[in-house]
Amino acid sequence: MSTPTAAIREQLMASDPEYQRLSQEHARYASQLDQLASKRYLNEADQVEEVRLKKLKLRVKDQMEMLLVQRLRSE
Repeated sequence: MSTPTAAIREQLMASDPEYQRLSQEHARYASQLDQLASKRYLNEADQVEEVRLKKLKLRVKDQMEMLLVQRLRSE
């Protein structure tokens, strides 16, 4: 049994192109962060890239949550 929020996320993934795009971006940033995390040592450029990716991933997640809240309010 899924929560109402999870059900709305599923609906957004199925029907909202913007939510789908944001989800793909979020997954791409997560994958890039995983690649960096697998390195034994991060040089300065890698550390800067890691911070940049974390900020982008968080921004995208915030945008996804805004779409979720908008949908919750409209129901």
